[in-house]
Amino acid sequence: MTAASPAAGPAHDPRQEGAERWWQRFPLARYVLVRLVVSVLLIWGVTLVTFVLTNLVPSNPAAAALGERAASNPDTVKAFERQYGLDQPVPQQYVSYLGRLVHLNLGQSTQTHNAVWDDLRSAFPATAELAVTALVIAAVLAIVLGLAAALRRGSILDQVVRVGSLIGFSTPTFWLALVIFYVFSYKLGWFPGSGRLDPQFDPPPQRTGFYTIDALLAGQIAVFVNAVEHLVLPAFVLVLYTLGILTRFCRTAVLEVLGNDYVTAARAKGLPRSAVTRRYILRAAAVPILTMIGLTFASVLSGAVLTETVFAWGGIGQYAYKAATTLDLQAIMGVGLLIGIIYVVVNFIVDLLYGVLDPRVRDR
Repeated sequence: MTAASPAAGPAHDPRQEGAERWWQRFPLARYVLVRLVVSVLLIWGVTLVTFVLTNLVPSNPAAAALGERAASNPDTVKAFERQYGLDQPVPQQYVSYLGRLVHLNLGQSTQTHNAVWDDLRSAFPATAELAVTALVIAAVLAIVLGLAAALRRGSILDQVVRVGSLIGFSTPTFWLALVIFYVFSYKLGWFPGSGRLDPQFDPPPQRTGFYTIDALLAGQIAVFVNAVEHLVLPAFVLVLYTLGILTRFCRTAVLEVLGNDYVTAARAKGLPRSAVTRRYILRAAAVPILTMIGLTFASVLSGAVLTETVFAWGGIGQYAYKAATTLDLQAIMGVGLLIGIIYVVVNFIVDLLYGVLDPRVRDR
């Protein structure tokens, strides 16, 4: 009798082994793919939450859009509900809503009678210009002040920075905007108080949507100067608010790094102070600081409602305020979806930068 052959092991699929090797050999690609899938699921969740919350609000969109007299006519109300799909069951409305989103159709605004997508597309550059300007200034100042305060912990500079940052993010934005508007525009007349340009100026040819950049590209220096003058006060309000948050967080992040052994070892080797700060302290503190900057940017970009309303800025914030006061459901859902997507996209970009700055994150 011949000896029994050993039991055959499970068959190996070369394609599966190749996929596993690819999955292990390219951790950055794996990291990006996982984050991309999570971001898509989050965006779908945003659509669901936005739709449900908007439809749970006890309101009468027909009365808000048509007026009480027209809303008392049943035929008029039925025609209004049929036009905006409000006569359908809620689940069917959500399915129709998702179908429209695929084609970038966010519905029609009852406030402006324009497509919500067109309204948001025209309002977004104004908010983006304000947010980018404010955040760039605030981030640079916050890193410098937070680093200086942490390196001189307990000094007078540290105390001033801590108290100033506490006052900055504790001050109500709407009150700060009103005070700055009243003092620097109404009383002193140093800066214009509302809008993005004076009435005598036409908007520059649109390329980026940023009046300052578009005016420079078109060679319209007078328009550029006027756009900067209009930008100063609302940007100053947002800088003061975001500066307090970012400075306090940067100081805390640097203090956590200063106690690590590798910083002590680098100093013991006699490395220059600037080299220790740049290579060891700032690099290690970059990840949490980057997170806070990203979240702050998403918060500002998603609509500084009160600041834009006070200065009549004409961005997403002012559009959201008008939509909320007129019960414009399509516009409210469009703004809510845009804000959610902004947060998801910013967090996705921050996650990608995590993987670049810290390989340990993508190798998990």
